[in-house]
Amino acid sequence: MSAPNKPSSTASAEEPALRPHTYDGISEYDARLPNWWLFTLYGAVAFSIVYWMFYHTTGMGLKDEQVLAQKMEAVAEARLASSMGSLTDAQLWEMSRDPKFVTAGKTVFATNCVACHLASLKGKEENPAAVGPSLVDNVWIHGAKPTDLRRTVTNGVIEKGMPTWAPLLGDRKVVEVVAYVLSFHKEPASP
Repeated sequence: MSAPNKPSSTASAEEPALRPHTYDGISEYDARLPNWWLFTLYGAVAFSIVYWMFYHTTGMGLKDEQVLAQKMEAVAEARLASSMGSLTDAQLWEMSRDPKFVTAGKTVFATNCVACHLASLKGKEENPAAVGPSLVDNVWIHGAKPTDLRRTVTNGVIEKGMPTWAPLLGDRKVVEVVAYVLSFHKEPASP
């Protein structure tokens, strides 16, 4: 048996031969790397090439700025969802100027409210056979503030034939409909 620092001239079939150099008293076997290690190396190289092509060369993948914008939008929506119960008149007016809310509200309105208030939002004013009142005039039956409008949509007015919409639509869609209706009005000047 040879010393560990010197290469072995007779290598057994089970143990690979030692290399002829020694560093700090450590000898190195002259053996091939294991297959699992090589597959890991080749896989990492292939992944890095595909990643580089996908994100940096072709532009198909989302850039960091786009991912950040999506995450920030998700955070803003989560905050909005958590504060839906405590929206103020000013916040509702602000939403009525946001095209995202108005467009979503228009879709909800077209699906649920057109039957009574008509597509023009003029209701009985345009067609006396319509059930709902006009939503574009300056006469508000159940309160003139945005929070009053939200309360009316949320709770309904059963005696006048308007159902309670909150269980069917949820808070977000109710707020979107309110934003859509408010988009046809001008915010009153602050005192």
